[in-house]
Amino acid sequence: MARGWLRQRWVRRVGVSAAGVAVLIGAALALDRLFPPPLNRLADLSVTVTDRKGQPLRIFTNGAGAWRLPATVDDVSPLFIELLLAYEDRRFTSHAGVDPLAVLRAAAQNLGAGRVVSGASTITMQVARLLEPRPRSWTAKLIEAARAAQLEWRYGKRDILGMYLTLAPYGGNIEGIRAASLMLLGKPPVELDAAEAALLVSLPQSPSRLRPDRYPERARAARDKVLDRVAEASALSPKAVAEAKSLSVPSARLPLPASAPHLADRLRSANPGRVEIATTIDGTLQQAVEALGRRAAETLNPQAGLAVLVVDNRDRSVLAYLGSSNALDETRQGPIDMVRAVRSPGSALKPFIYGLGFDEGIIHPLTRIADVSTRFGDWAPRNFDRSFTGDLTVMEALQRSLNVPAVLVLDRVGPLRFADALRRSGARLVLPRGTALPGLPVALGGASISLWDMTALYSALARDGLVAPLRAAGDEDKGSGVEHRLLSATAAQQVRAILEGSPPPPGVVQAQELRGSGPVALKTGTSYGFRDAWAFGVTGRYTVGVWVGRPDGTPSPDHYGRNTAAPLLFEVFDRLPADRGRPAGPVRNETPPELLRRLRPGEAELAGPREADRLRLTFPVSDMVLEALGPDGQGEPMTLTATGGRRPLSWLIDGRRIAHSPIAREVVWRPDGPGVVRVTVLDADGRSDSATVEIR
Repeated sequence: MARGWLRQRWVRRVGVSAAGVAVLIGAALALDRLFPPPLNRLADLSVTVTDRKGQPLRIFTNGAGAWRLPATVDDVSPLFIELLLAYEDRRFTSHAGVDPLAVLRAAAQNLGAGRVVSGASTITMQVARLLEPRPRSWTAKLIEAARAAQLEWRYGKRDILGMYLTLAPYGGNIEGIRAASLMLLGKPPVELDAAEAALLVSLPQSPSRLRPDRYPERARAARDKVLDRVAEASALSPKAVAEAKSLSVPSARLPLPASAPHLADRLRSANPGRVEIATTIDGTLQQAVEALGRRAAETLNPQAGLAVLVVDNRDRSVLAYLGSSNALDETRQGPIDMVRAVRSPGSALKPFIYGLGFDEGIIHPLTRIADVSTRFGDWAPRNFDRSFTGDLTVMEALQRSLNVPAVLVLDRVGPLRFADALRRSGARLVLPRGTALPGLPVALGGASISLWDMTALYSALARDGLVAPLRAAGDEDKGSGVEHRLLSATAAQQVRAILEGSPPPPGVVQAQELRGSGPVALKTGTSYGFRDAWAFGVTGRYTVGVWVGRPDGTPSPDHYGRNTAAPLLFEVFDRLPADRGRPAGPVRNETPPELLRRLRPGEAELAGPREADRLRLTFPVSDMVLEALGPDGQGEPMTLTATGGRRPLSWLIDGRRIAHSPIAREVVWRPDGPGVVRVTVLDADGRSDSATVEIR
């Protein structure tokens, strides 16, 4: 009877205990859901922009202004992890966030000394404090212990170690093992030796007091204390400890990488929330180009700047991106990214005018063309040296970058047609303010474009005339970007072959003569008033673009493409591999068809349409005032007429197309209301004529 009563009582107690445990577990789960670990600091990380091999190009501080890089156990030398656990938390792998044995040991030591001489914080408790900093108190300790248990409940040991490796303080604004290793030791943490590992284990104990760049002797003593402790734990041999103690500690902070700053800024802005952003940049080449840029800037006006872009033609990837010689130099307006800035290209667009001329059957590389004084309406372009050459071939005219021949060809191609071909290829051509349509001055820099777009166009000379957006972000698909045909493969090869015969700038010997690396197809350009100096070089594999000038647009007298930008371009090519792909040339020495043997002004059948056949807007004409509104204020129909030009004709009002007439040379238009409008007619060759009239 008594035995049965005892059994029933035991069962009731077990039931009550199990119920109590269940209640406690339920309460813990509820608290865990209500108060999850605060991970905001763990998410506030430095952004790293890397080169094509994963090496850092530039590292940014995080939102709090700290250098805090994410880290995992795999990012760190196993020796460091071994020393860290031996010194900080020997039972880390077995406790549940709080180490009872460490608590008892610390209490005994502190009572015996009458003061705090030892702590009992585990690595997990330290992570809790780093995630949620609080003033030191007993209450804070209890919260840290609870948070530590919560972290152990939610995460594995490797994850918790990763949190510590990311957040541990190392003095100043250095946080985490990766930033500390790079800024104090100049190496990634996976390469730490015993002395370096012991130093980085010691610093988080008192990061401000132990900063090696300010208190090297304190840092050394703290390092040696770690070495002695781990020796007691047999983590290092006495010989290894002695060798580590004999080494000095670093006495200065090292700067973090800051290459390709303009590109890095652009990619960080374009990828919010990304912690690591890969690029196509070749880190070694980027550093070489930056060094060249700094040296070249020293030879320029103190307010002048430069920009360089290097592209691999095979996949359009950007290998080097230099937006300025020094992004921090305010005198040279270094913060401005001159790779993307829109500037006048001078005569650097001429190769594409000739290329379209080849495709249209207007010219051949050996077509004879006259470089003589010529008027185009009220404009008479002259050459850079103010002289004229006379009769020569198109090939020679392009190699010598003569102005009149280029304008003659553009007149036949049509400036609107040329500008539209660039636009369809993705190049942004910006016309001067107040100019509605491109004109012949486009051939000589009468519109603006960026180095980025120009380099993409030149890359097409090695890509069978196909243009597609350049790639700078490493995660962009090599096949991404729609390709547009600017030139036929034949025309692109002809242009490139011609430019391979362009003479190098004075004092520069082409690298192929020294290294057998093949010719560079060279084209330079200089904008009006010596404001912009350009040089572009193309080989089968690489395209290099260079811009030099003052970002504020102030002229730089006597600085032009051939003597300022081209020498830097050849220095960049000297840093590229000798294998630059197959050359395009030489130009075949063949007699062009009879109709393409000569192009010069004065011979209407060769130089362009006869005057009678030139496109002319005959009604309305400029400055007319037209009474074209009815009594109700609505526009009355009127007939727009034109003569000449090759049909079909297109009609535009203020740049907006209103009609397309395949046969007729007139069209009916009804004005929308009163005001000043610009009427334009375009023919099939891209030529245009316009009139500005007032509607009343």
